[in-house]
Amino acid sequence: MTSVLYDAPGPKAKQRNILYTVGFLAVLALLAWWVLGTMADKEQLESKKWSPFVTDSRVWTTFLLPGLWETVKAAALSVLIALPLGAALGIGRLSDHGWVRKPVGVVVEFFRAIPVLLLMMFASAAFVQFTDIESEIRPMYAVITGLVLYNASVIAEIVRAGILSLPNGQTDAAKAIGMRKGQAMTFVLLPQAVTAMLPALVSQLVVIVKDTALGGALLGFSELMYQNRAITANYGANTIAALTVIALIYILLNFALTSFASWLEARVRKGKKGTGAVVDIKTVDAGGSVGGPGTV
Repeated sequence: MTSVLYDAPGPKAKQRNILYTVGFLAVLALLAWWVLGTMADKEQLESKKWSPFVTDSRVWTTFLLPGLWETVKAAALSVLIALPLGAALGIGRLSDHGWVRKPVGVVVEFFRAIPVLLLMMFASAAFVQFTDIESEIRPMYAVITGLVLYNASVIAEIVRAGILSLPNGQTDAAKAIGMRKGQAMTFVLLPQAVTAMLPALVSQLVVIVKDTALGGALLGFSELMYQNRAITANYGANTIAALTVIALIYILLNFALTSFASWLEARVRKGKKGTGAVVDIKTVDAGGSVGGPGTV
């Protein structure tokens, strides 16, 4: 099959592809053999380091499940705050009024430019200096604050790009039937832009879940990743086993999130509210804009 961007490989190209594939698999097998051998030399493959996750329920009830709950709680609260805030900022960036559009743009670009870990650390320091929040729950507040500030700015760009991806005729049609700008945004543009925004929004939600681990690394937030330290201290320095189980939990959690989002996207698209456009999160992160001016 030949197209503008792709030519079907000939016999020699097919042979080269087979050789490349075999070579890559051989290198991968050698790498896996070296890793497993090194782990065996360090006694990381012994059953006593892995068996607690199967035979001892306390490792789950005391460490893993409470850590998972803290991760889910922080991520859920961050999403609940960041989504409406990001939507408001995204709409604000599309305003016809410069006194609204320019300050909102400065806020969005400012918080997008700062690493989320720095935002968490600044928030933690601010809570220490200016609030009476107890030290036990302060890390969670700092994590949520950092996640909200950063991700609301990214979501604002997703919303803006989703609305700009709509054809100009949508806005013109709304004006033609006498809709005000707010009505056109609420009843015409946003419902159609949702399907274009969903893939990028889901990617950002997965990022929020994973970024909670930053709070455990430096702020002492007792989320899932942070429990590795306690498990290792109580079950014989089984760092590799603990990290492997924690990684699998993250994979299952994010798989459940993306599966639900795929189901939701399919339901929304069946409602014929989309235009076929899709917002690419990489374009949003790069600061690009999408489509033509669907501004109201």
